[in-house]
Amino acid sequence: MTLPENARYSWGGDEFLLVEIAPDMSLEANFVSNSIAVGLEERKLGGIVDICPANASLLIRFDPDVLEHTELERNVRELEAEVRKATVQQLETRIVEVPVWYGDPYTREVEARFREGYHQRPEGTDLDYAAEVNGLSSAEELVQRHHETPWIVSMVGFVAGLPFLFQLTPRERQLEVPKYLSPRTDTPAHTIGYGGCFTAHYSVRGAGGYQMFGITPTPIYDPEQKLADFEDFMVLFRTGDIVKYRPVEEAEYREIEAAVAAGTYRYKQAPVTFTLSDALADPDGYNRSLLEVLDAA
Repeated sequence: MTLPENARYSWGGDEFLLVEIAPDMSLEANFVSNSIAVGLEERKLGGIVDICPANASLLIRFDPDVLEHTELERNVRELEAEVRKATVQQLETRIVEVPVWYGDPYTREVEARFREGYHQRPEGTDLDYAAEVNGLSSAEELVQRHHETPWIVSMVGFVAGLPFLFQLTPRERQLEVPKYLSPRTDTPAHTIGYGGCFTAHYSVRGAGGYQMFGITPTPIYDPEQKLADFEDFMVLFRTGDIVKYRPVEEAEYREIEAAVAAGTYRYKQAPVTFTLSDALADPDGYNRSLLEVLDAA
């Protein structure tokens, strides 16, 4: 995908700068957004209140009494130019393994309650429907397609700690699934959902409209910071993180659930350098190299 030559800059009142990298989500646009965010953090400008990278844009909140809007825009435009002109476009990040019980009874029970009037197909399950609209032979094939390749966290938000993830595979092979016709009023915490081209983790119980594929026993939002992986911050995922899903059955789900309750669970993860050109040039080979880093952790 070819990005627009320059991002679009616009102001939201006195405190917000919106930088729109591209009109559509792509790995390239998301990389630019994340890289600008990282660069802006490293510059440590006084007056920056918050930096929120998204799928193909970046929102910056600042204090205009401390930081002039012209100075902020100048710095962001410099960073955008640096990212676009870089000979090697890299992002220092990590790869994290997430266990998933696909087709679990918790999401199945909720699916049954919100079928008629909410869903495109009253019969069957969300996995069955997602397999059908993607032209796959079965729910099992869909599950395989979902967990066999890694994903990149393109943004975090909407509710506390909820990540949206974009599949690291050529666009023609990406899964795409419509959301529910009408949002549910209930979704189990830790549900792995799917809408459009994005996977999303529901960090807490609540409303939702994404197709439900399964559930994970591991939290991604820990406001009490009981687990070691949340020692620095109550939210697990950061934009640019890479995720590999690993299917588990009920017995292992219960074991991990018990370790979480005991406060001993640790996510399997490893630091990794993400190189955009390599990911675009040979997606399958590059994905294998990412998974080798995780396997060695």
